[in-house]
Amino acid sequence: MIFANTIAIAKDRIAKRRRYNALVAEIQNLTPRDLADINGNRSEMLYHAYRQVYG
Repeated sequence: MIFANTIAIAKDRIAKRRRYNALVAEIQNLTPRDLADINGNRSEMLYHAYRQVYG
C-alpha cells in the first residue's frame, strides 16, 4: 500500500512537471510581437502557468 502510494505521488509529480515544462516552452516561444499583440507580460504568464499547475 505504501509503495503504491509512493508510485502514485511520483507519477503525479512527473505529470505536473511535464505540463509545466510544456507551458513554459509555449510562453518562451512567444515573440515580443506576439506578446504585444495580446498585451502579455512573459513573467506574469510564467507565474500564472506555475499557479495553474501547482496551485
